[in-house]
Amino acid sequence: MISDFAALPVILQAFLAGLFTWGLTAAGAACIFFFRTVNRKLLDGMLGFAAGVMIAASYWSLLAPAIAMTEAAGGIPWLPPAIGFLSGGAFLWSIDKLIPHLHLGFPMSEAEGPKTNWQRSVLLVLAITLHNIPEGLAIGVAFGAIVAGLSESNFAGALALTIGIGLQNFPEGLAVAAPLRREGMSRLKSFWYGQLSGVVEPVAAVIGAAAVLTMQPLLPYALSFAAGAMIYVVVEELIPESQLKKNTDLATVGTLIGFTVMMILDVALG
Repeated sequence: MISDFAALPVILQAFLAGLFTWGLTAAGAACIFFFRTVNRKLLDGMLGFAAGVMIAASYWSLLAPAIAMTEAAGGIPWLPPAIGFLSGGAFLWSIDKLIPHLHLGFPMSEAEGPKTNWQRSVLLVLAITLHNIPEGLAIGVAFGAIVAGLSESNFAGALALTIGIGLQNFPEGLAVAAPLRREGMSRLKSFWYGQLSGVVEPVAAVIGAAAVLTMQPLLPYALSFAAGAMIYVVVEELIPESQLKKNTDLATVGTLIGFTVMMILDVALG
């Protein structure tokens, strides 16, 4: 099955990988059909796990290949990755300011972006959706990089990144659905909003792959751009949310475990 997947066109690979990560977001949200609430300590540990996966993926799957590619091309090894990394963070910062959203666990008074009368559920979904854009881009860029034929990028590495992001999407779907259910929303609506936050990933994956295919010289910038956007999400959202209820030890252990799992995936498969 994996060999059949590897033989598909790159754009289709990226799209299917995005569908996989979206599916795990939906699977996490579906837990709300079995539980009305989720233990906050468990949720914080899972958010920490997601942060660890994203940190490790940002380096092993994105920054390290970008540095190696630049060096192999005879460029200044740190320059394109540094520019791309900071650009990715700046992009997410700009989106944060332009689109209303609310991070998990925070009151409506602390909603970010332009003032709006949108419902809390919509703002929560938007926050996770913004978070998922760089994940989708990272998947697309990783698969698109395979076409460049460089040893630093291969199918196994892109597959490892997809699995890692999918694993950390599971708690994210639950993290959106559970608070909505706790506030009285029906199970079906809670699930719907929870899975909706992951819809953007297949779209972003296709955009990332297409961009790399049409502009291969920009590949190191694209890889590090995705890394910068992901690290922005970790520092801006995941870590603060995982420690909001003072379960700092659990969140930290979750981060360490997530980092280790992603590191093993990338090294073993890539």
